[in-house]
Amino acid sequence: MKRFGILLVVILAVASPLLALAAEGPVPLPRRADRMPEAAAPANEETTTPDEAVDSGEAPAVPDATAVPENAALEAAESVAAAGPPQPVTLVAKITDDGGAIPGGVVWRVFETRTDASGDLALAAKSDDATAHFELPPGQYVVHVAYGRAQTTDTMTVTDGENSKSLVLDAGAMRLNAAVAGDVPIPINLLSFDIFTGGSESERTLVAEKLSPNAMVTLNAGTYHVVSNFGSVNAVVRADLRVEPGQLTEATLYHKAAQVSFKLVSEAGGEAIADIDWTVKTSDGQSVFTNTGAFPSTVLAEGEYLVLAKRGEQVFNREFEVQAGPAREIEVLTTVY
Repeated sequence: MKRFGILLVVILAVASPLLALAAEGPVPLPRRADRMPEAAAPANEETTTPDEAVDSGEAPAVPDATAVPENAALEAAESVAAAGPPQPVTLVAKITDDGGAIPGGVVWRVFETRTDASGDLALAAKSDDATAHFELPPGQYVVHVAYGRAQTTDTMTVTDGENSKSLVLDAGAMRLNAAVAGDVPIPINLLSFDIFTGGSESERTLVAEKLSPNAMVTLNAGTYHVVSNFGSVNAVVRADLRVEPGQLTEATLYHKAAQVSFKLVSEAGGEAIADIDWTVKTSDGQSVFTNTGAFPSTVLAEGEYLVLAKRGEQVFNREFEVQAGPAREIEVLTTVY
């Protein structure tokens, strides 16, 4: 079955930080040695952590102090003591380099550069304040900030006295919608979007899934692979979209598909017969939809299909074709066996 899509993209400048998007859960940076900025990677650390940790969407857990060997905990305490008393640290995030500070909706995490036996970086501090204020002992740290699904990481050296750092997310936003070719609207409950990183199919990583139409999502600048799902069978449209720093990318994807409902009747226009087992097959014999009932419905991409209606030991069938457009009804007659 071929999958088609027509894409319309509009790029709009965003004059102020995307504060309304802050309600989305941040995607935290995993505290693994192979995910640290190169400058902060500790020497002789193995980097064998699976990439799945990036996409979990869960905040990294603070290592259990009881799981750390006693001598390691003692060495860590001695290291902190040797570093001196905590010093004030101020952190600010920006959408773009020349933009103002993001006024809210950010999540800060500061990690020590030492790792435990599993390769996790120790969480030193966390804050949900737009401008984060910490007290940290002098030393090297990894600073991570998330804003919606945009995030960035950098290293920082804390020294005696006031310390401050500004992190630039280079973030934009994306808002997606879809319709049936010919501008036929799609019910919201039948439409969803998945966003992946760009690149070849084997390299893509899921960034956001099951987004509702017109939902706005913050993303780091870059190219993303977008998948629009109309229904749950085979009406799928894909497109590669570019997000620019400080801008909103809006896209409408067009499906060549239609909603289809079925009913078994004894005569044309008659009442639907109940308790029917339904199967829809593509022209090459692949089953794409099954249901039981009097009036099932689904969404199908353009193409030729065969519908089978089983009533007891009897099976009735009809060939039909789906074309892009409004919802339609397919009647299967009991007089056609």
